[in-house]
Amino acid sequence: MKKSLQMVTATVALSILSATSPAMAETKASTPFKCKPGETYYMNVMVSGVEYWFPVYEMMKEAARSMGCKTVYTGTPEYDVNKQLASFEQILAKKPAGILLHPMNPDPFIEPINRAAEMGIPVVTFAADSPNSKRVSFITSDNYQEGKFAADAVAEDMGGKGEYAVLENPGQDNHDRRVSAFIARMKSKWPDMKLVSRAASNTDATKAYNSVMTMAQAHPNLGAVFMPEATSAMGAAQAAKELGGKIRVFNADVNAKILDMIKQGEIFGAVNPNQGMQGYMGMMLLYMAAHPGLIDPMNDHDRAGYNPMSVPFVDNGFSIVTKANADDFYWDKYLAKRGTKGINE
Repeated sequence: MKKSLQMVTATVALSILSATSPAMAETKASTPFKCKPGETYYMNVMVSGVEYWFPVYEMMKEAARSMGCKTVYTGTPEYDVNKQLASFEQILAKKPAGILLHPMNPDPFIEPINRAAEMGIPVVTFAADSPNSKRVSFITSDNYQEGKFAADAVAEDMGGKGEYAVLENPGQDNHDRRVSAFIARMKSKWPDMKLVSRAASNTDATKAYNSVMTMAQAHPNLGAVFMPEATSAMGAAQAAKELGGKIRVFNADVNAKILDMIKQGEIFGAVNPNQGMQGYMGMMLLYMAAHPGLIDPMNDHDRAGYNPMSVPFVDNGFSIVTKANADDFYWDKYLAKRGTKGINE
């Protein structure tokens, strides 16, 4: 089992441009990759207390600090698209330099992202996308590869034969991709692995617990269950434990509780995006989009009137987390190593 996968689908050259370059008028007035006093970038998410976001913001801060920029962590504690939209509107009212956004659902964010673009405020999406909007870039791990590697890990441990189920969160595009890729991989590479049940747990541990209990009752030979996020895994793992520990629980994303359960053998494993790269590259992409004078590609951006900084997709890679490497993913240890206060600074 590979510990890490890096799929480079876009190469971003972050060159320090000459301050005397005649083609780069902006650099004559300021040092490239250096923010102006008070220049502030925001990060916006839903369920803002979820540990997943913290390393993203940590490395967004790191990139911003190196350029003298300010950052602000924002969002809504609820899993509610309307409340996240409201928090996004509050950011727009402050007229920030740019926004690093994890949109809960793609379509509701099309209009506000497009309006931000019209206001000259670039938006970079991460982990989940709004592809039909005017966001300038999208950075994520390859959700299809995540589902594929998760399927291989589960099937190999089961000897390539048995019954499995999935829990879902329909409507969140990165979750949907992970699930569809997991199922597709089982069908193509592991034909003796049979999908016997699927249920919508909607990132709810109680729903996940009840679903696994019901699945196991209907399918006594159930050997594994996959879910595209961490919250459902806690409920699924509790159910699997009560059922005798024969059901392998494999999920995406980790937090301290998930890591503890992996080390204790209650969760078989997890796939985890390299969140820090999402934040670091997200900040660099935002800065370039907010300073388009630094970019002069050989295209029609002047004639067409669009931001010359546009990188459709950057892959930040991911890791497979097992008992062997779980200690490397604890947030408190990461903060202690870095000597920072995380989202509280």
